[in-house]
Amino acid sequence: MCDYSLMSIPSRLALEGEELMVHRFSTGAMGLASSADLQTKAAPPGIEPRTFWSVVKEAFSSSKTEPVRAVCIPPGARLRLPDTPERMQRELGVGQDEEVIFTQITASAYSYRDTVRFRNGREIPLQALSEGQRVRVLDLSLAEAIEPFREENVLLSPRRR
Repeated sequence: MCDYSLMSIPSRLALEGEELMVHRFSTGAMGLASSADLQTKAAPPGIEPRTFWSVVKEAFSSSKTEPVRAVCIPPGARLRLPDTPERMQRELGVGQDEEVIFTQITASAYSYRDTVRFRNGREIPLQALSEGQRVRVLDLSLAEAIEPFREENVLLSPRRR
């Protein structure tokens, strides 16, 4: 789903067909965010010039901008990684545009666990992807059938009353 390092960030589940980007969040960890959300946050402010006093006023204003939300992917989801950097292509023996499966390598707390598995069997942590790299969600239906760390799901699920 989402690495432990993104638990303090607002998040939501991915949607099939959605375009995501690898993004460095305020925690310093790499994760996935909606391309649309990132473009909205990067949109330049109005054409009014920023003065010293407007910056001071903005700093003390109670209307803070919302942080970019992390997009969580369930294990087993199929993704497409276009624009794979040449260095990564050489190191992993993969092409520029690859289909991958989103996986989790451990159920341990306080460790990066999200990875992507290429068709050739090579896996890399999500943290090793390049910031700004595009990711397209192809299929979430396989994710429901694959639950590699069921004990983690039980530990994290809310108690029933």
